[in-house]
Amino acid sequence: MSPHLQVWRWHVTMLTSILHRVTGVGLYLGGLIAAAWAVSLAAGPEAYETFKAVLGSPLGKFVMFGMTLSVFYHLGNGIRHLVWDFGYGLDIKSANSSAWAVFGFTVAATLATWAIAFQIGAL
Repeated sequence: MSPHLQVWRWHVTMLTSILHRVTGVGLYLGGLIAAAWAVSLAAGPEAYETFKAVLGSPLGKFVMFGMTLSVFYHLGNGIRHLVWDFGYGLDIKSANSSAWAVFGFTVAATLATWAIAFQIGAL
């Protein structure tokens, strides 16, 4: 283990950087889910019903909830990085504030999406 990891103090911007990478990997896995959806559609009604049953299971809903979190987190943090690319918000106070704003956006957008999906009967 690198010695700097033993003396480095964790902070919110460090966490956002790590989570941005993790959610990026998760979104690649979500691409596999989208491909499975397309293949099941092409394979016919029976295959599509099986796909819907898998995603409609508690584990499937858990995975899709995680994918929703990943999409909104990656979106929010990506916008944050674009703002940084223009040279704004790079001081410590602004960077910390924008990190917390990304977390707030992620939670709010995810819960709103799932609440709407529940209300329209998509769950």
